[in-house]
Amino acid sequence: MNHVVFFRFPSIELAHDAASRLRALEGVVPTLLSIEVGVDALRTERSWDLCLITRFADRAGLDAYQVHPAHHEVALWIRAHMTAAASVDWD
Repeated sequence: MNHVVFFRFPSIELAHDAASRLRALEGVVPTLLSIEVGVDALRTERSWDLCLITRFADRAGLDAYQVHPAHHEVALWIRAHMTAAASVDWD
């Protein structure tokens, strides 16, 4: 299962902070097979500030990630600081 999320933040500094927090989940959440996090370099009108790409063996792995305490803590911080988000999930 692939899980991709795009985020917008009020400042690029917050996007970099979020990226660091997300990268710290690697090796912490057992069902998280891989994680890529990138902060936008072009900063165009149509750009999102941050992209998260995560991979899981299956939907159950994604579901476990969503409720894992480490992810929950990062997600709460991001929700408090982001201005928008969009996601796509596929097998």
